Amino acid sequence: MNQERVKATYLVETPYSLERAAATIAGEQSTGTFTAVPGETDELKERYGATVERIEALEEVDTPSLPGAKIPVPHDGRFRRGIITVSFPLHNFGPSIPNLMSAVAGNLYELQELSGLRLMDLELPEAFTSRYPGPKFGIAGTRRLTGVYDRPILGTIVKPSIGLTTEQLSSLVGKLAEAGMDFIKDDELNANPPFAPIEHKVKAVMEAVERAADVTGKKLMYAFNITGDYDELRRNHDLVVKAGGNCVMVSILSVGLSGLAALNSYSEVPIHGHRNQWGMLTRCPFLGIEFTAYQKLCRLAGADHLHVNGLNSKFYESNESVTRSIHACTTPILGGYTTMPVVSSMQWAGTAPVTYSAVGSVDVMHLAGGGMLAHPDGPAAGFESMKLGWEAAIQGIPLELYARQHPALQHAIDKYGKG
Repeated sequence: MNQERVKATYLVETPYSLERAAATIAGEQSTGTFTAVPGETDELKERYGATVERIEALEEVDTPSLPGAKIPVPHDGRFRRGIITVSFPLHNFGPSIPNLMSAVAGNLYELQELSGLRLMDLELPEAFTSRYPGPKFGIAGTRRLTGVYDRPILGTIVKPSIGLTTEQLSSLVGKLAEAGMDFIKDDELNANPPFAPIEHKVKAVMEAVERAADVTGKKLMYAFNITGDYDELRRNHDLVVKAGGNCVMVSILSVGLSGLAALNSYSEVPIHGHRNQWGMLTRCPFLGIEFTAYQKLCRLAGADHLHVNGLNSKFYESNESVTRSIHACTTPILGGYTTMPVVSSMQWAGTAPVTYSAVGSVDVMHLAGGGMLAHPDGPAAGFESMKLGWEAAIQGIPLELYARQHPALQHAIDKYGKG
């Protein structure tokens, strides 16, 4: 029998001992239940049981992080925190993302022995690559399609998110494409609304993209939001490809990892993975899942680009967490799977230096919505300011000094740098 195993690492809080919490997780998520049952032999548990690999004690606190924990009697009033690693036999579920999730992130979140639980990381065996080929394009393929090397891929998000007619959208895209923009994406709120059906949007946008390409010699990458049910994913993908499109976007938590994997099985263009709804899985520090673990599943399922928030953004996430997420996406797994980290949220030219300083790489997609579209001199100048911001960062020149010779950058600083 195949002896490969999946390792899952958890941050745990419990009113019991860490050893009891670890044993409960391992038993509940494999061969055990709350009481012994017929057929639960030592041989069965040996073959199919999860194993506690490591327990590392951290601090103790006097208040539980989550409600609903069962308090032992007597109890010393302390809740113990620690890192626990549990391994699961691969033959319990096979190389299947849906069934993997049932094992490593299933009912254990409801266990009364736990007052906090967070899945921190996963180690997956090579067997998963036989079923999930991972990103087809990733960083290298996206650079090849955009023709952008030696700097980040720079782009924007369609704003206003909702309400533009197809004619207005076509006009905006045409102007940005003619200015040399690398990438534009639909907002996650706008996929296939009744006021602007996707077939009309695709036609209008691609006509603008092709017209601009005839002038500039460069074809903009546009990520059409095709989020929908399974049949819609295939239909909308085919619509984009037939029109000459070169990227599709899905909201991963809306379509699920299985939806993403299904799309990847036939996709002919890069898949831009948006992580909206992510906060509900991660914002509580003792509940949910760490992005380090989640992004591995997204990469496995085929995301070529993956959102990671932005440094100095409007969201709660710290710069340190965003930096970890960027590095996680570009660290190869399973023989080489990588994905392009997408930095967005309240970004503008001035966030280029802090991003480059933190990450030390240009292998990112840096998107600015209002930080580009609302530039005082227009969206084209906004795009130019972003390029200048990265030029300054890469050359190690202070932004304000570089701006003295570059009005587009100076005007961006005047508008966005005073907040």
